[in-house]
Amino acid sequence: MKEELFASIKDVIRKRRTVKPAQMNGNRIPDETIKLLLALADWAPTHGYTEPWRFKVYARDKVQDFCQAHAELYKQHTDAEKYTQDKYEKLLHMGDKASHVMVAYMRRGDLPKIPALEEIAATSCAIQNMLLGATALGISSYWGSGGMAYHPAMKQMLQLREEDVVLGVLYFGYSNKPASEGKRTVPLEEKVEWM
Repeated sequence: MKEELFASIKDVIRKRRTVKPAQMNGNRIPDETIKLLLALADWAPTHGYTEPWRFKVYARDKVQDFCQAHAELYKQHTDAEKYTQDKYEKLLHMGDKASHVMVAYMRRGDLPKIPALEEIAATSCAIQNMLLGATALGISSYWGSGGMAYHPAMKQMLQLREEDVVLGVLYFGYSNKPASEGKRTVPLEEKVEWM
């Protein structure tokens, strides 16, 4: 029984892939399924039970509302010499084929003895729980950090506090394209030192 469970978990972990939102097909995920993924996120490890993971969820028409707002943030807060219309259009249409978009952020807890890094790590674990759950359900996902994700204007738009940290924009949807084969470019033996 333990071996079967391990094999199932291993299979899901190894099959998880990033699927860019443009490769999604526009089919809708039921909100109840997204709630199941959020419930998985809620079981991430947490030091001092601060449970710092937070998600702003956009569904249906709200997906396009978010993408419009994200593109406008880029336009308003990017110096003219760095601004490109192509990037604006990319942000504007990033969610066209996604079912749901979430902004994942770390809400800093009230225990100053816990380093912010641990709160960020816990939130990252919560995100990974969702991505693995999505994979198990045949849902494609993309964890994006581009555009204005890390810009102070995003925090302001989302009405976050100064000490909170946006960790990315998550896109969920279905895709007709088969997942690519996974690869690692550095052998595990070079990443581990047994003492």
